[in-house]
Amino acid sequence: MSTATSLLGLLGKDVDPIKSREHILISTILDIAWRQGQDLDLAALINQIQNPPVNKIGVMDLDSFFPARDRFELALALNNLLAAPGFSAWMEGEALDIGQILYGPGGKPRMAIFSIAHLSDSERMFFVSLLLNQVLAWMRQQPGTTSLRAMLYMDEIFGYFPPVSNPPSKQPLLTLLKQARAYGLGILLATQNPVDLDYKGLSNTGTWLIGRLQTERDKSRLLEGLEGAAAAQSTKFDRQAMEEILAGLGNRIFLMNNVHEDNPVIFESRWAMSYLRGPLTRTQIKVLMDPVRTQVTASTTAMRPPTPQVASLSQPAQKALTESATAPAESQPVLPPDVPQFFVPTRGTRPECNILYKPAILGSAQVRFNDVKSGIDTTEEVTAYTEITDDPVPVNWDNAQDASFNMSDLEKAPQSQATFSSLPSIASKSKSYDMWNRDFITWLYGSKKFELLKSPTYKQFARPGESERDFRIRLSQSVREQRDEMAEKLRQKYQSRIATLNEQMRKAQQAVDREADQQKQQQMQTMVNVGATLLGAFVGRKISTGTVGRASTTVRSAGRIMKEKQDVERAQDTVAAYQQRLEELEKEFKAETDELTSKTDPNLEELQRITLRPAKKDITVKLVALAWLPYWQMPDRSTLPAWQ
Repeated sequence: MSTATSLLGLLGKDVDPIKSREHILISTILDIAWRQGQDLDLAALINQIQNPPVNKIGVMDLDSFFPARDRFELALALNNLLAAPGFSAWMEGEALDIGQILYGPGGKPRMAIFSIAHLSDSERMFFVSLLLNQVLAWMRQQPGTTSLRAMLYMDEIFGYFPPVSNPPSKQPLLTLLKQARAYGLGILLATQNPVDLDYKGLSNTGTWLIGRLQTERDKSRLLEGLEGAAAAQSTKFDRQAMEEILAGLGNRIFLMNNVHEDNPVIFESRWAMSYLRGPLTRTQIKVLMDPVRTQVTASTTAMRPPTPQVASLSQPAQKALTESATAPAESQPVLPPDVPQFFVPTRGTRPECNILYKPAILGSAQVRFNDVKSGIDTTEEVTAYTEITDDPVPVNWDNAQDASFNMSDLEKAPQSQATFSSLPSIASKSKSYDMWNRDFITWLYGSKKFELLKSPTYKQFARPGESERDFRIRLSQSVREQRDEMAEKLRQKYQSRIATLNEQMRKAQQAVDREADQQKQQQMQTMVNVGATLLGAFVGRKISTGTVGRASTTVRSAGRIMKEKQDVERAQDTVAAYQQRLEELEKEFKAETDELTSKTDPNLEELQRITLRPAKKDITVKLVALAWLPYWQMPDRSTLPAWQ
C-alpha cells in the first residue's frame, strides 16, 4: 500500500488509500504480483494498469470501477514519468538491496549515506518510502536477536512522520519503530520540532536525546510522548520535574531519557569546530565517491554470474543476430484504450526459448456472396493479418495472410516474461485503424471472389463448397429425374391423343362392319327378288303388275347395293386415315423420346466456371485490431513462429 502511495505521490497525487481508485488499482496489482512471486518494474506496472490481472475490484466490474480510458490516463502519467529525462537516473546505479548495502563482499559491515537534497519533494517522498519498505522487507527476513544488528538514521524527519496526514513514508516507519528492536535494528530519528511527529511514534521511542526547545507547544508534545513511553514500559514519570528540566536546558546542554533507566541524565556536548558549509551538492558527492566507485563496481561485478561466451556463429546465424540487434526487444508499449490489441496464443512449449511478440494488423470480416440467377446466397468468414512495415504504406493488405488461429482463441494479456518488438508510432493512433478498416474493405472487395461450376446444357449451378465430382453426380441424378419426368409427361400427352384416335378408329371400324352387313343384306334381298322374277317368267306366268313391280324393286336394290358398297369403302378409308394418323403419332412420340435421351451426358459435359464478387454493402467488418504474434526466440537470436 505504501509503495502505491509513493508512486502516486511521485506523480503529484495526494490520494486517500480508501477512496482513491488509482491507489486501489495499483495496490491490487502489486499485491497479486507479490503473491505470485513476480517482480514488477515500472514498465510492467504500466502495462498491467492497462490490462489488470483481475476482472473485478471488490464486487464491481473492472470497467465500471475504473474505465479503460481513465486507466490509460494513469498509465500515460506513469509513462511520462518513466520517459522524463531526469528519471533516467533512477534506472542507474546499484540495486536497492539492503543486504548488499549493509555488508561488503567480504561480509564486513559498512556505512551507506543517501543524500536526497537534490530531489524534489515528491521524489524525496518516493525514495524515502521505497527505502523504508526495503528496510522493512530485509528486517523481516532476519532472525530475532537482542543485539544491535544495524542502525537506520534519518536526519530531518520533518514531513515524513506527521501527526495528522498519512504520507507513504509514515506506515513503514511506524512499523519499524514498533518492531525493529526485536530484529536488532535500531532507529535513530532527528528533528528540530517534536510537534511535527506522530505521537504513536513518540510513544514507541525508548531513548530520547532532548535539547533546548523553542516553543511551549513543542514542550507539551514532547512531554506527552515521554509520558506515553513511560506508560508503555510501566515506569514512573514525573511530568512536573521533567518540565522543569526541559525549561532549564541551555546551549549544548541535552537531556537523555531512557525508559529502561530510573532517572534521566543531563549532559553537555563538547565544543567542536566544523568546516561543513551545509548539504553537499551532486558534484561534491561525485568527488567524494570517485575514489571508491571503482572498488564498488569491481565488487559488484565479482558477485554477478559470469557472462557465457558466444561461440562463432554460422553466416545465417550471424545474419539473424544482426537483424535482431537492429530491432531490440522492448517491454509492452502503452497504447490508448481505443486502440484494440490482442495476443495470439502460442502452441507447444520450448523451454530453451523466450517469447518475442511482433506487431501485426489483424482483420476479421464476413463476406456475403448473393446471386439471384444462380441461386447462391452464402457467407464466408475471412480472418487475415499483415505486418506493419516502415514503407510509405505501412499496412498493405495485398500482403495479407490467412490466419491459422480462431478469433475466439485470442488472448487479452501476453505471456509472462515476454519481450516485444518495437511498435511503429502510427499503430498507436486510433485514427489509423479507421483508415486500415476502410482499406480492409477495399481489399476484400477487390480480392475476394466465389467460384462455382455451371452446366451450360442443363443450366444448373454447383452448390457452395461442392466439388466437381459431387456436382457431376448430383447433375446426372437431376438430369435422369428430369428426363423421366418429361418422358412421363410426353407419354401422358400422346397417350390421350392415341386413345382418342383408337376410339375414333374403333367407331370407324364399327361403321365399316355395319355398312358391310347392310351391303350383304341388300345383296341377298336383291338376289331373292331377281330369283323370284326369273322363276315367274320361267314357269310361263303372265307378266303382271306385281311382276313388273318386283323387277323395278330389283333394279332399285341393285342401286342400293352400289350405294352400300360406296359407304363401306368410305368407312374403310376413314379407318385407314385414323390408322395412318396413329402411326404418325407413334413416330412423333418416338422422335421426342429419342430427343430427350440424345442430350449430352452430364459426366462428359465441359462445365463452366462462374466467378461471383461481393458488393461493398455485403462486406461486414467485425474487427480490425493490433495483433501481437508470438515468436520463439532461439539461442542464436533467430525467431520462429510460435502460433503455428
